[in-house]
Amino acid sequence: MKKNLRNILALSLGLMTTVAFAQDWGADSRTRINMSGDNDLRSTDQRVTVGTTWGGSDWGIHISSDVNYTFMNGNAGTAEVHAELYEAYASTDLMGYASLTAGRQALNYGSGALMSTNDWGTNRTTWDGLTFGLNFDMADVTIGYHSQNAGGEDDENNGNMWLNLGGEFSGWNVNFLYMSDEVNGESGDAATGIDLSGEVSGATVSASINRDFTGGEMNSLGLSYAVNDDMSIHGNYTTYGDSAFHMEGTNMDNGGNYAATGNIGYLGANEEDMSLGLTYTMGAISLGATMHQITNSENEDYERDVMEISLGYSLNDNSNLSLNYATDQVGDNDEMKYMWLTLNVGL
Repeated sequence: MKKNLRNILALSLGLMTTVAFAQDWGADSRTRINMSGDNDLRSTDQRVTVGTTWGGSDWGIHISSDVNYTFMNGNAGTAEVHAELYEAYASTDLMGYASLTAGRQALNYGSGALMSTNDWGTNRTTWDGLTFGLNFDMADVTIGYHSQNAGGEDDENNGNMWLNLGGEFSGWNVNFLYMSDEVNGESGDAATGIDLSGEVSGATVSASINRDFTGGEMNSLGLSYAVNDDMSIHGNYTTYGDSAFHMEGTNMDNGGNYAATGNIGYLGANEEDMSLGLTYTMGAISLGATMHQITNSENEDYERDVMEISLGYSLNDNSNLSLNYATDQVGDNDEMKYMWLTLNVGL
């Protein structure tokens, strides 16, 4: 415990020194109370992110850290404190035609089904490597590279390269992501994701087509409609191919544990998810509810029902309070219940 506190103090002092000479800095605090299950669970996690950015007109350096603390009863166990580097990267302009960023980066592309940060969890996903941003008027193009090799006699390369293209074309927002995979020095199949959305007759239509490194497929169609300025309804239909779809470390990578990501995550092979929900805002208060009905095209007896309810309140411009509740039942099994209370404060 003393060692953890010492590390946190040293990290905080270093960041404070940096901030004193920085052009910009920010802090974000999230306190989440997990009240899931039938018992009176009160597991509270605190995550504080402190970051700073400084630079000139054609260069910049960013660094941020995560400090995670789990509140525990003194008689129940030892409290856990973890401090780690979240992001650390440098960026520079390349003669006005492109930008280069090197270091540890949190990356989100498209729907997040292939590459995202897993922001719900305590240990968020980052990538160590290079990204090139190409300056095109018609689209945002990013090329990325990530590779690791420990340097041992029998070690082989493990990493990824990716190309992401996003832009608006004829009124439609389009994002295309291509990722190659290298494991033990051998290249495998690529993962691809295509996301598009646009407005048709006053409604927003969206589609997402995804394929992982092993050939697993996940495709979805969505429709949302604003009934008025305060209320909107939305529906979605997602299907999975003959093999399981999975991408490590994303917002949906929960291994079947709803509590790990706060959503149903990736489903199994041949499963289909049909959802319907609505959102309503009234000043600083927001309400949301979504029902999921999940079936399996190869198993007529399989049925899973998930209900998600959210209540949010904006305390001020920098902080908000939210309550999330979900139930998850598969067939005749006991219904699983999840509930979280989250306070977010940012500067």
